[in-house]
Amino acid sequence: MLTGTGTYALAESEDEPEVVSTRWGDAFVSRMHAAEDVELLHISRHEEGHQRLSNHVRHQANIAALKDLGADCAIGVTVCGAVDRSVPLGSLVVFDDLHFLANRLADGSLCTFYDAPGDPMRGHWIYEQPFAGDVRRVLLDACSDAGVPARDGGVYGHVDGPRFNTRAEIRSLALAGVTCVSQTAGPEAVLCGEAELPYALVGYATDYANGVSEEPTPVDELVRLIGASNGVFQSVLGCAVARLAGAQPAPPGVIYRFE
Repeated sequence: MLTGTGTYALAESEDEPEVVSTRWGDAFVSRMHAAEDVELLHISRHEEGHQRLSNHVRHQANIAALKDLGADCAIGVTVCGAVDRSVPLGSLVVFDDLHFLANRLADGSLCTFYDAPGDPMRGHWIYEQPFAGDVRRVLLDACSDAGVPARDGGVYGHVDGPRFNTRAEIRSLALAGVTCVSQTAGPEAVLCGEAELPYALVGYATDYANGVSEEPTPVDELVRLIGASNGVFQSVLGCAVARLAGAQPAPPGVIYRFE
């Protein structure tokens, strides 16, 4: 599980994070036992106290750590700004497509694990949709189990941050069909795809992006909804873990390799 703003722990029984060293730096991973002896691995992208802004998140280290620890799949949650005016604030979207044109990390480097010529794992990730269908269905069913309405499908728009976007930028994203935006999940989707780690993403709308509504979402309402997202995500993730017990989700697409 990869959680973001407002969700820094999933349960009081969660272990203290352990340091998992990777070629791309250290990741901090907590463990807890969930339904039917399922071990849950949790990474708080921003860490307790929001130590890391979106430009400080170590995406390659986080995904490599989950893969190295034997994760069967990954679920990301994110609070997000709605670009589509029909998305009610406080509602969930289980995304099925991605808008991440730059495909770059915050330091400007390409978002990929294939950073060395001759790497035997190098290849092209070829897919129809970037999110794992099996995990998406689990999330949709989990939302139903938790009694939380969720939109089935939507385009997740990755924006760099840490600033919010201008009206002109949001208009261009709306023209591309983006449903909601946030600042962290684009690299996760790409890196999980390259790692052949099935990944799905659910967003909680906390505000309308700049220019989407006639009146901007008040900051205090944004903060209130960020706080409310924690309980919603915990209930949905609890139901999702129960449904994932014994499942063998498949990653989307294939990696076309050269060796």
